[in-house]
Amino acid sequence: MGRAFEYRKARKMKRWGNMARVFTRLGKEIEMAVKAGGADPNANSRLRLLMQNAKTENMPKDNVERAIKRATSKDTSDYKEIVYEGYAAGGVAVVVETATDNPTRTVANVRAVFNRCSGSLGTSGMTDFLFDRKCNFKVAMKEGLDMETFELDLIDFGVDECFVDGDEIFIYADFTAFGPVQKYLEENDFEIKTFAFERIPHELKDVTPEQQEEVEKLIGKLEEDEDVVNVFHNMK
Repeated sequence: MGRAFEYRKARKMKRWGNMARVFTRLGKEIEMAVKAGGADPNANSRLRLLMQNAKTENMPKDNVERAIKRATSKDTSDYKEIVYEGYAAGGVAVVVETATDNPTRTVANVRAVFNRCSGSLGTSGMTDFLFDRKCNFKVAMKEGLDMETFELDLIDFGVDECFVDGDEIFIYADFTAFGPVQKYLEENDFEIKTFAFERIPHELKDVTPEQQEEVEKLIGKLEEDEDVVNVFHNMK
Protein backbone atom coordinates (compact mmCIF):
# COMPACT_ATOMS: atom_id res chain seq x y z
CA MET A 1 0.00 0.00 0.00
CA GLY A 2 1.76 3.10 -1.24
CA ARG A 3 1.65 6.82 -0.96
CA ALA A 4 -1.72 7.27 -2.66
CA PHE A 5 -3.45 4.84 -0.34
CA GLU A 6 -1.86 6.31 2.76
CA TYR A 7 -2.87 9.81 1.68
CA ARG A 8 -6.48 8.76 1.20
CA LYS A 9 -6.48 6.95 4.54
CA ALA A 10 -5.04 10.01 6.29
CA ARG A 11 -7.54 12.50 4.91
CA LYS A 12 -9.81 13.39 7.79
CA MET A 13 -11.95 15.96 6.03
CA LYS A 14 -15.23 14.51 4.81
CA ARG A 15 -16.21 14.72 1.16
CA TRP A 16 -19.89 15.02 0.39
CA GLY A 17 -21.13 14.60 3.93
CA ASN A 18 -24.68 13.64 3.00
CA MET A 19 -26.48 11.67 0.32
CA ALA A 20 -28.02 14.74 -1.31
CA ARG A 21 -24.56 16.07 -2.16
CA VAL A 22 -23.41 12.71 -3.45
CA PHE A 23 -26.41 12.52 -5.76
CA THR A 24 -26.00 16.13 -6.94
CA ARG A 25 -22.35 15.51 -7.84
CA LEU A 26 -23.09 12.24 -9.62
CA GLY A 27 -26.03 13.78 -11.45
CA LYS A 28 -23.83 16.53 -12.89
CA GLU A 29 -21.13 14.06 -13.88
CA ILE A 30 -23.69 11.84 -15.60
CA GLU A 31 -25.09 14.80 -17.51
CA MET A 32 -21.62 15.82 -18.70
CA ALA A 33 -20.81 12.26 -19.73
CA VAL A 34 -24.03 11.97 -21.73
CA LYS A 35 -23.44 15.27 -23.50
CA ALA A 36 -19.89 14.23 -24.35
CA GLY A 37 -20.51 10.65 -25.43
CA GLY A 38 -24.23 9.96 -25.77
CA ALA A 39 -26.92 8.35 -23.63
CA ASP A 40 -26.15 4.69 -24.44
CA PRO A 41 -23.93 3.26 -21.67
CA ASN A 42 -22.87 0.42 -23.96
CA ALA A 43 -21.26 2.96 -26.28
CA ASN A 44 -20.22 5.47 -23.60
CA SER A 45 -17.60 4.02 -21.27
CA ARG A 46 -17.53 7.05 -18.94
CA LEU A 47 -21.31 6.94 -18.51
CA ARG A 48 -21.15 3.20 -17.89
CA LEU A 49 -18.73 3.65 -15.01
CA LEU A 50 -20.64 6.59 -13.55
CA MET A 51 -23.81 4.50 -13.51
CA GLN A 52 -21.89 1.85 -11.57
CA ASN A 53 -20.65 4.52 -9.15
CA ALA A 54 -24.25 5.65 -8.70
CA LYS A 55 -25.31 2.09 -7.96
CA THR A 56 -22.53 1.69 -5.39
CA GLU A 57 -23.61 4.95 -3.73
CA ASN A 58 -27.24 3.71 -3.64
CA MET A 59 -28.38 6.53 -5.89
CA PRO A 60 -31.98 5.74 -6.95
CA LYS A 61 -32.37 4.54 -10.51
CA ASP A 62 -34.93 7.30 -11.12
CA ASN A 63 -32.30 9.93 -10.28
CA VAL A 64 -29.91 8.43 -12.81
CA GLU A 65 -32.57 8.29 -15.50
CA ARG A 66 -33.57 11.92 -14.83
CA ALA A 67 -29.95 13.03 -15.16
CA ILE A 68 -29.66 11.25 -18.51
CA LYS A 69 -32.95 12.76 -19.67
CA ARG A 70 -31.86 16.27 -18.64
CA ALA A 71 -28.66 15.87 -20.62
CA THR A 72 -30.56 14.98 -23.79
CA SER A 73 -33.01 17.87 -23.40
CA LYS A 74 -32.34 20.95 -25.51
CA ASP A 75 -33.41 23.21 -22.66
CA THR A 76 -30.92 21.97 -20.09
CA SER A 77 -27.86 23.98 -19.06
CA ASP A 78 -24.39 22.86 -20.09
CA TYR A 79 -22.04 22.11 -17.20
CA LYS A 80 -18.37 22.93 -17.61
CA GLU A 81 -15.53 21.39 -15.63
CA ILE A 82 -13.36 24.22 -14.26
CA VAL A 83 -10.44 23.89 -11.86
CA TYR A 84 -9.47 26.66 -9.43
CA GLU A 85 -6.21 26.73 -7.52
CA GLY A 86 -4.89 28.72 -4.60
CA TYR A 87 -3.17 28.72 -1.25
CA ALA A 88 -4.71 28.47 2.19
CA ALA A 89 -3.26 29.43 5.55
CA GLY A 90 0.31 28.25 6.12
CA GLY A 91 0.98 27.96 2.39
CA VAL A 92 -1.21 24.87 1.98
CA ALA A 93 -2.00 24.28 -1.70
CA VAL A 94 -5.68 23.79 -2.51
CA VAL A 95 -7.17 22.57 -5.79
CA VAL A 96 -10.91 22.98 -6.34
CA GLU A 97 -12.62 20.99 -9.08
CA THR A 98 -16.04 22.29 -10.10
CA ALA A 99 -18.87 21.47 -12.48
CA THR A 100 -20.82 24.62 -13.21
CA ASP A 101 -23.34 26.14 -15.60
CA ASN A 102 -22.32 29.64 -14.45
CA PRO A 103 -18.53 30.15 -14.20
CA THR A 104 -18.95 33.79 -13.18
CA ARG A 105 -20.97 32.77 -10.13
CA THR A 106 -18.66 29.91 -9.26
CA VAL A 107 -15.38 31.83 -9.41
CA ALA A 108 -16.90 34.62 -7.32
CA ASN A 109 -18.03 32.14 -4.67
CA VAL A 110 -14.69 30.31 -4.62
CA ARG A 111 -12.69 33.55 -4.40
CA ALA A 112 -14.89 34.79 -1.56
CA VAL A 113 -14.24 31.62 0.46
CA PHE A 114 -10.47 31.91 -0.01
CA ASN A 115 -10.54 35.57 1.01
CA ARG A 116 -12.65 34.92 4.13
CA CYS A 117 -10.45 32.04 5.29
CA SER A 118 -6.97 33.59 5.14
CA GLY A 119 -6.27 32.20 1.68
CA SER A 120 -5.77 33.52 -1.83
CA LEU A 121 -7.09 32.29 -5.16
CA GLY A 122 -4.37 31.99 -7.79
CA THR A 123 -4.01 31.14 -11.45
CA SER A 124 -4.65 27.92 -13.33
CA GLY A 125 -1.75 25.48 -13.22
CA MET A 126 0.09 27.15 -10.35
CA THR A 127 -0.05 24.06 -8.12
CA ASP A 128 0.43 21.39 -10.80
CA PHE A 129 3.98 20.69 -9.69
CA LEU A 130 2.77 19.81 -6.17
CA PHE A 131 0.36 17.01 -7.13
CA ASP A 132 0.25 13.85 -9.21
CA ARG A 133 -2.98 13.33 -11.11
CA LYS A 134 -4.20 9.79 -10.64
CA CYS A 135 -7.14 7.62 -11.53
CA ASN A 136 -8.24 4.78 -9.32
CA PHE A 137 -10.52 1.78 -9.56
CA LYS A 138 -12.09 -0.40 -6.90
CA VAL A 139 -12.63 -3.85 -8.37
CA ALA A 140 -14.26 -6.98 -6.97
CA MET A 141 -11.85 -9.85 -6.38
CA LYS A 142 -12.21 -12.75 -8.83
CA GLU A 143 -12.05 -16.31 -7.58
CA GLY A 144 -8.77 -17.98 -8.47
CA LEU A 145 -7.12 -14.74 -9.62
CA ASP A 146 -3.31 -14.89 -9.73
CA MET A 147 -2.45 -11.46 -8.30
CA GLU A 148 1.17 -11.58 -9.46
CA THR A 149 0.17 -12.13 -13.08
CA PHE A 150 -2.62 -9.59 -12.74
CA GLU A 151 -0.26 -6.91 -11.41
CA LEU A 152 2.26 -7.56 -14.17
CA ASP A 153 -0.48 -7.16 -16.77
CA LEU A 154 -1.59 -3.89 -15.21
CA ILE A 155 1.92 -2.46 -15.17
CA ASP A 156 1.86 -2.64 -18.97
CA PHE A 157 -1.16 -0.33 -18.88
CA GLY A 158 0.44 2.30 -16.67
CA VAL A 159 -0.68 1.10 -13.23
CA ASP A 160 1.75 2.02 -10.44
CA GLU A 161 -0.11 0.68 -7.38
CA CYS A 162 -2.32 -2.36 -6.91
CA PHE A 163 -3.29 -4.08 -3.70
CA VAL A 164 -5.99 -6.24 -2.14
CA ASP A 165 -8.10 -5.13 0.80
CA GLY A 166 -10.62 -7.74 1.89
CA ASP A 167 -12.54 -8.90 -1.16
CA GLU A 168 -11.69 -5.85 -3.24
CA ILE A 169 -8.74 -4.81 -5.40
CA PHE A 170 -7.59 -1.18 -5.41
CA ILE A 171 -5.80 0.06 -8.50
CA TYR A 172 -3.98 3.37 -8.95
CA ALA A 173 -2.63 4.64 -12.24
CA ASP A 174 -1.59 7.84 -13.92
CA PHE A 175 -4.50 10.03 -15.03
CA THR A 176 -3.68 9.37 -18.69
CA ALA A 177 -3.93 5.59 -18.20
CA PHE A 178 -7.63 5.70 -17.30
CA GLY A 179 -8.96 4.55 -20.68
CA PRO A 180 -6.55 1.64 -21.22
CA VAL A 181 -6.99 0.36 -17.66
CA GLN A 182 -10.78 0.52 -17.89
CA LYS A 183 -10.70 -1.31 -21.22
CA TYR A 184 -8.46 -4.04 -19.82
CA LEU A 185 -10.66 -4.57 -16.76
CA GLU A 186 -13.87 -4.73 -18.76
CA GLU A 187 -12.44 -6.99 -21.46
CA ASN A 188 -11.29 -9.40 -18.74
CA ASP A 189 -14.69 -9.40 -16.99
CA PHE A 190 -13.68 -7.61 -13.81
CA GLU A 191 -16.51 -5.98 -11.87
CA ILE A 192 -15.58 -2.30 -11.47
CA LYS A 193 -17.33 -1.13 -8.32
CA THR A 194 -16.17 2.50 -8.41
CA PHE A 195 -13.70 4.76 -10.15
CA ALA A 196 -12.41 8.23 -9.35
CA PHE A 197 -9.82 10.81 -10.28
CA GLU A 198 -7.55 12.22 -7.60
CA ARG A 199 -4.66 14.62 -7.07
CA ILE A 200 -2.10 13.08 -4.74
CA PRO A 201 0.37 15.56 -3.17
CA HIS A 202 4.08 14.87 -3.57
CA GLU A 203 4.70 15.98 0.01
CA LEU A 204 2.45 16.97 2.90
CA LYS A 205 2.89 20.38 4.50
CA ASP A 206 3.14 20.84 8.25
CA VAL A 207 1.02 23.63 9.74
CA THR A 208 0.27 25.01 13.18
CA PRO A 209 -3.00 24.11 14.93
CA GLU A 210 -4.32 27.60 14.18
CA GLN A 211 -3.44 27.28 10.50
CA GLN A 212 -5.01 23.82 10.35
CA GLU A 213 -8.23 25.26 11.72
CA GLU A 214 -8.25 27.93 9.01
CA VAL A 215 -7.55 25.36 6.27
CA GLU A 216 -10.30 23.06 7.50
CA LYS A 217 -12.70 25.99 7.61
CA LEU A 218 -11.82 26.94 4.02
CA ILE A 219 -12.26 23.38 2.74
CA GLY A 220 -15.54 22.98 4.61
CA LYS A 221 -16.93 26.17 3.09
CA LEU A 222 -15.84 25.14 -0.40
CA GLU A 223 -17.50 21.76 -0.06
CA GLU A 224 -20.78 23.44 0.87
CA ASP A 225 -20.93 24.99 -2.61
CA GLU A 226 -23.08 22.89 -4.97
CA ASP A 227 -20.75 23.69 -7.89
CA VAL A 228 -17.76 22.10 -6.14
CA VAL A 229 -17.05 18.48 -7.06
CA ASN A 230 -13.71 17.83 -5.32
CA VAL A 231 -11.26 19.66 -3.09
CA PHE A 232 -7.65 18.46 -2.81
CA HIS A 233 -4.91 19.81 -0.59
CA ASN A 234 -1.43 19.01 0.66
CA MET A 235 -1.88 19.65 4.38
CA LYS A 236 -0.39 16.99 6.64
